[in-house]
Amino acid sequence: MFDRYRRWLSLGLGLVDILLINLAFAVAYWVRYELQWIRPLDERYYVPFREYLPVALALTVILLVVYKLEGVYNQRRGASWLDEVRAIFSGTLIGIAIMIVLFFYYRPQFYSRLMFGYAGILIVVTLSIGRLVERKVMDQLRKRGIGVDRVLIIGAGEVGRAIMRNIIAKPELGYQVVGFIDDDPERGRNDIGRFKALGGTDRLPSILQERAVDEVIITLPWTSRPKILDIMAQCERRRVRAKFVPDLFQMSLSRVDVDDINGIPVIGVKEVSIRGWNLALKRAIDVGVSAALLAFLAPLMLFIAVLIKVDSPGPVIFKQVRVGRGGRRFTLYKFRSMREGAEEEMKKLAALNEAQGPIFKIRDDPRLTRVGRALRRRSLDELPQLYNVLRGDMSLVGPRPPIPSEVEQYQEWHRRRLEISPGMTGLWQVSGRSDLTFDEMVMLDIFYMENWSLWLDFKIMLKTIPTIILGKGAY
Repeated sequence: MFDRYRRWLSLGLGLVDILLINLAFAVAYWVRYELQWIRPLDERYYVPFREYLPVALALTVILLVVYKLEGVYNQRRGASWLDEVRAIFSGTLIGIAIMIVLFFYYRPQFYSRLMFGYAGILIVVTLSIGRLVERKVMDQLRKRGIGVDRVLIIGAGEVGRAIMRNIIAKPELGYQVVGFIDDDPERGRNDIGRFKALGGTDRLPSILQERAVDEVIITLPWTSRPKILDIMAQCERRRVRAKFVPDLFQMSLSRVDVDDINGIPVIGVKEVSIRGWNLALKRAIDVGVSAALLAFLAPLMLFIAVLIKVDSPGPVIFKQVRVGRGGRRFTLYKFRSMREGAEEEMKKLAALNEAQGPIFKIRDDPRLTRVGRALRRRSLDELPQLYNVLRGDMSLVGPRPPIPSEVEQYQEWHRRRLEISPGMTGLWQVSGRSDLTFDEMVMLDIFYMENWSLWLDFKIMLKTIPTIILGKGAY
């Protein structure tokens, strides 16, 4: 019930946000062009509001998409108002940055930069106030039983009773307990305050149907693992959400979705974040940015090609088979940074390998050319990989693409990094690059995969810039 209601609430919030975003934008225009705070405006640069209407429309669409990706419309149950404000601020910052790049690339002298600054501030303020009002309205609706989840608690021990206490104390969490079941005959027959005893776990199927249960919270001890798994399977067959409160954290939290009831953890299965619309948006950004960078950096790449050709004999572009998403092989392109035939020399240099695990790295690789050493230091040899990104072989951000011989040496858990597209830069590249061990690289890649967001990609790309400039850990 709560999830269905939350979907309608998200839709309603989206519609309200559309109105508030445009209201804030109109006020920003009034402040910039009519009041002219901070800096007076020359009449030659006056722009009528109708010229900003396409900008307002584009900003609205971009912000709604970014808000969705940043979780503004899917806040964790019991999240505070400040959590929502932080998400709104983060999303607005990204959206305004995208708008500035888009519009000032095409018409740099037409639109006011200060206007976008005003708009960003006013959007955060108006939407934050809107969320505060929404919370007050939701409190009143929940008191009337609207927008709540009908919950069945399994287990009436200390943990089960703690859940009950917190649901009573925190009605804003949106839970309505239909009762509890327990295989202990004494507990299964005796009500606990307002909470009805509904018998043992053998009655679960009929209770789920008769009581219109939305969610089951399991508070059984970990020693009851077979029963917990059976209950969760029954709930799954009947499309009822099931979560359990663990008495011991005997599972990796990287694979679960942790929610809470006033600080008491309830755990469900974590969904993969880079799929569906998230994957489509990530791909759209990859195509747009790689195409723009290829066009913008074409003169630099031509200059590098000439330097390579003059410096040493051999092709300008180095091609190598790499392993991408799902184990699919593709041809990776780089500027050649080593002398011709360098791959055949690798076996002779095996004793000099400074990397741990199935990768090959030498800090002062004797195969590097003079130009190649400079290119490696600033990662300029990787610029042709923008073509791989444009083709769909790679992404701008993701794990390092391995060669087949490396994959053959992977342990089973290493292979998880192949579940997403490899990238030109990634979390490990901005966290130490070649100074990290292979296992550390893989752990960072898996962390990135499990915690992906548009904001995380943006942060990694921003951190890549000083990492490249300083050349830290690159060899």
